[in-house]
Amino acid sequence: MFEQPRDEESGVYVPPPDDQQRDPDATDDPLPEYQDTTVFPVWLRESSKSFRWGWMPLPFRKAGWAVVRWVKGPVPPRTLLLKPLFPRLQELPAHYLNRLFPKRWHKIVLLLLLYVSWFLPWFLVMFHARTSGYIEGYGRPQTLSCTSTYWSSSRNNCGLNGNECRPFSSSHLAFRCPAECDATILLEPHVVGNHTYNYQGLVVGGPRESSSKAIYRADSFICQAAIHAGVVSKINGGCGVVKLEGASHSYPAVKQNGIQSVGFPSTFPKSFSFVKLSSSQATCPQDPRWPLLGVTVAAIVLLWLFSSSPAVLFFSTFFILISHVALVSDPPPTMYLADLVSIFLSRLLPASFIVYVLYRFCARPLLQPLSAPIYQLTKTFLYLPLAFIGALNNYTFAKWIPLQRLTPHDIQQQPGAKLALCLVVPIVLSIILGQAWHIRCGGLMPHYLKVYCSMGLTLIVLLSLPDLRLRIHHYILAILLMHGTAFPTRPSLIYQGLLLGLFVNGVGRWGFASIIETPAALGESPVGHGWWGAAYPNITNASVLISLPGNDNGWTYRGNGNITFNLWEHERMQDLGVDGVSVLVNDVERWKGYLDEDKSGEFTWHRHGHRGLELIHGPTIESADPDMVGVSDIAEEDEEPEDLFFRFAYLKGAESGNYGGAGVWLKDGTWFSPPPPKD
Repeated sequence: MFEQPRDEESGVYVPPPDDQQRDPDATDDPLPEYQDTTVFPVWLRESSKSFRWGWMPLPFRKAGWAVVRWVKGPVPPRTLLLKPLFPRLQELPAHYLNRLFPKRWHKIVLLLLLYVSWFLPWFLVMFHARTSGYIEGYGRPQTLSCTSTYWSSSRNNCGLNGNECRPFSSSHLAFRCPAECDATILLEPHVVGNHTYNYQGLVVGGPRESSSKAIYRADSFICQAAIHAGVVSKINGGCGVVKLEGASHSYPAVKQNGIQSVGFPSTFPKSFSFVKLSSSQATCPQDPRWPLLGVTVAAIVLLWLFSSSPAVLFFSTFFILISHVALVSDPPPTMYLADLVSIFLSRLLPASFIVYVLYRFCARPLLQPLSAPIYQLTKTFLYLPLAFIGALNNYTFAKWIPLQRLTPHDIQQQPGAKLALCLVVPIVLSIILGQAWHIRCGGLMPHYLKVYCSMGLTLIVLLSLPDLRLRIHHYILAILLMHGTAFPTRPSLIYQGLLLGLFVNGVGRWGFASIIETPAALGESPVGHGWWGAAYPNITNASVLISLPGNDNGWTYRGNGNITFNLWEHERMQDLGVDGVSVLVNDVERWKGYLDEDKSGEFTWHRHGHRGLELIHGPTIESADPDMVGVSDIAEEDEEPEDLFFRFAYLKGAESGNYGGAGVWLKDGTWFSPPPPKD
């Protein structure tokens, strides 16, 4: 073979070798290949009619050939196979297994015994923890999720006057909370009065200074409130009894037991507290996730130490891990075990087909060359730890990296997300470049360029779709990147284990969420108001009329009176195609008005202390004519007024859009208008 000189004019031609991929399962010694040593001058080669690149200038041709030679890698390509450390030590487990159980059917029986030994204690403990327990006087506790609440935080799901979330009082619930609920955070903005909270827990209220009894607003996370009140443990969870208290007139902000609650200075119609129980009154098994994790780890480690079959290792690890994630360590929120099993099985079937494809094209090329006993410990201690780190994502990356969703909105809004992205991106790029170098050295770069260019083109097309957002869930990230680990090196063992764990966690916890989602589904407002509900009414001082009592009428509190809103914006509402307006008072829907029924479009609230806010007295709202607006005298006694918070949204049929910011009517009668819409 002649090396091509740098001067192309005096160079010689060497026919390139056949562009064939090297089989990673092939032997280390490359087979001898025939090479034609015939050389031709460059001028003769390029004068041929079949030469296609004559139109390109010589410097560009040189650069192009250099890039092609670099992409194809060294000749011959290097063998991508790790060298084991202490091979005699690593083959000891397989040696003793073959010595004690030499026949194949012996090993099959042992494998089945391992499955049974894992499943029986694992399932019985999990079943006992979710279905047993008893609280004297209140019955068997119901299992709650960390985000369970009495009042829906979505757009007005409790309906007019909160009727869809009744009862408000005189009700008890025995409950069981899982472990680690103190780390649960909001993933969508949640408004309490005139404050918006996101990416933090949700506990509204707590004990007042004059009382040890803690009262919480109904939209608080019940399990977080139970930790705040000291009823259950943040580490192990626990059981308790929650009591509905009806309306409460203020909710203090209190920090205790490691949780900071938020305050609300006015009335909310539904509240709850926790019943104090004696130690002998309740029997409640602790959350079993950590003991069962030990059972799962032991089963998988034993499997990897003694089995060498790539199919057995990969599929067994997948099934055991996804069962543990979906049913124990990070289950989807549901109260009943039957529903949980149903959700798990609905996700397991499609996940199994995907895992089969991942095995054929990713796991088998990695694990098959490492099936010899001398790689047994290397596979176990490189693959499994990262697989568990990925599968337990809710305890690892979700806590370590403050980046819940990889969307522009979350990157801009979540505290610490930009810094986390600046740290994560260089690490991921360095991993990709390291794998790309191994791929080139193995002569596999042309194949991988075809695969990942196709993936990149698909993502670009999805990214360009109008009114949709590309969202790379971590199960999708695992599918995209796992093919880059399909060769037997130590980094590939580490990265593929991590990606398998992320796939398991993503599917087991969240299911097969779409790769593209609407801005509304992600809590964003579409640019240009592509969705009608992104706009909201423009409430200005000119559209508000306040009527307060005089100083000579005998009323103690001048802040009691009436406030009237003129809500119809006919031209703007016609352009948006909306039908009416919804009004929240103290975060509860109190009025719905439609253009075709209410010609005046006026909403009046009579304030007399907290009367009407409890939803147990007569009506205090009306759609009134201007000449009817006056000071209400429906109360027999003059009560101290409270600050009131008003929010407005458009209606299209029965559906409400996004509510705007809060306008505040202070107890002294002063009015602060809400922020204007951005259109």
